[in-house]
Amino acid sequence: MGTVTLGVSIAVPEPYGSYLQRQREGFGDVAAHGIPTHITLLPPTEVPEDALPAVERHLAEVAAGCRPFPLRLEGTDTFRPLSPVVFVKVVEGEAGCADLQARVRAASGPCARELHFPYHPHVTVAHGIAEDAMDRAQAGLKDFSATWTIGGFALYEQGADAVWRLEREYPFGPRQASVPRQADLSRPPAPSC
Repeated sequence: MGTVTLGVSIAVPEPYGSYLQRQREGFGDVAAHGIPTHITLLPPTEVPEDALPAVERHLAEVAAGCRPFPLRLEGTDTFRPLSPVVFVKVVEGEAGCADLQARVRAASGPCARELHFPYHPHVTVAHGIAEDAMDRAQAGLKDFSATWTIGGFALYEQGADAVWRLEREYPFGPRQASVPRQADLSRPPAPSC
């Protein structure tokens, strides 16, 4: 059996998501077209295909134990020189994001993994591009802001074409079932909580 590359994230809703994705493309980040605008909870992680049902059950359990919380993005910052990333800052909801990612990556679950850097919720708007383009991204979005209430998260799978595709959404709260993005009869449905 093969492996798949998964990621778990909070989608940035419209109209903000498309706007930031277009901006990222405009700064010259060629990967932007294949990466929906998001806040990462589980970075790209390779898992065996036969682990998918356990991953989906785990994510459904995590979502069932969570409640919606407010989130606000505002301004920009960078991880340079440590990492070639410019991002929009999460200025409200950081603790909720940190708690959520810890639950997703719990050592007892199928998504357990170590991180290369301490968790810092953010929305990437430029990654691995020329320094002057990184500077333009940081300056160009310094006045950006967006506010919404997070009501769930989603599981994504990276295709062979490097494009990330939504697989399932996991709304917060009890008695919520994961919501499949599209019918996939090769995988059993995730259980209801």
